[in-house]
Amino acid sequence: MDHRLELRNVSKSFGEVKALQNVNFKLGNNEVVGLLGDNGAGKSTLIKIITGYYQPTSGEVYFNGQRVDHLNVPKARALGVETVYQERALAELQTLWRNIFLGRELSNPLGFLAVKKMKSETHRLMTQSMGFTSAAVTPESKVGSFSGGEKQGVAIVRALFFDAEIIVLDEPTMGLSLKETDKLLNFVRGIRAAGKSAVFIDHNVFHVYSVADRVVVIDRGQIAGEFSTKDISLDDLMEKMIRVAETGSLN
Repeated sequence: MDHRLELRNVSKSFGEVKALQNVNFKLGNNEVVGLLGDNGAGKSTLIKIITGYYQPTSGEVYFNGQRVDHLNVPKARALGVETVYQERALAELQTLWRNIFLGRELSNPLGFLAVKKMKSETHRLMTQSMGFTSAAVTPESKVGSFSGGEKQGVAIVRALFFDAEIIVLDEPTMGLSLKETDKLLNFVRGIRAAGKSAVFIDHNVFHVYSVADRVVVIDRGQIAGEFSTKDISLDDLMEKMIRVAETGSLN
């Protein structure tokens, strides 16, 4: 099958430092892939290549089976890559509907802002796409009053509305309570339900395992292992993670 994204033998060096070495990474259609690894393992570099911030020193990048050369941030966004960062770049003093359409407002044929449409679209997205069920949350709600997990949900919904095919979640559970983390993980499941794909980067193997179809372990710039979550128990995965951290290898 064609993959939504594929990296083939991708390496990235910064002077003498080899941040990535011959990395092969795939993301299928309608798939959530968890990316696990310690600090300095190469997760951030890999994500910056996918999102166009870095160009690989060598190797090839494919989107939907088509090779893409000189990938940059605008090109990645045009190909449907959106990133949800842990710091949640939202305007806290603005309403929910304004945040969803911030910088990409809808207008009517006369060029005026289509406020009514943006509000109705916001309501539809929050209730249908991402399961916001609380009557207290409306398109007019100020985002600053939202919990951490709800703010992440807003960022995910915004990405989905603007036709993101691949949503990159960069440590999205950082600083969230257990309850809020659970809410965030439901939002991640909503990405798959919407027929899109996601790369979920996290330190916490429990969080990744609960939502990912596959888990890719990266260590010292190389892929140390790749597992389908339906074929490996959480205990076995944790054991392998510990072995990688100690030895750099699964063997």
